[in-house]
Amino acid sequence: MEKQQKATAYWRENLKYLFILLLIWFIVSYGAGILFKDALNNIKLGGFPLGFWFAQQGSIYVFVVLIFVYVRLMNKLDKKYGYND
Repeated sequence: MEKQQKATAYWRENLKYLFILLLIWFIVSYGAGILFKDALNNIKLGGFPLGFWFAQQGSIYVFVVLIFVYVRLMNKLDKKYGYND
């Protein structure tokens, strides 16, 4: 594979990962914290309604987990394309 083609494929796959992970974060933060909060508030977590919990803390926890997932995915991607030096 040519160097430019390899770099383009690498970047395309990186953007795919970014889009998917940011979509997950958006769904959790906006969806669970705002759109679906009424349905989620019927469930209690630590004495608090689940919709409130997602709006206040859950989306932050999910974001931190997604950072670690992104690091793992990028390490695999670096190895796949030979950029792990």
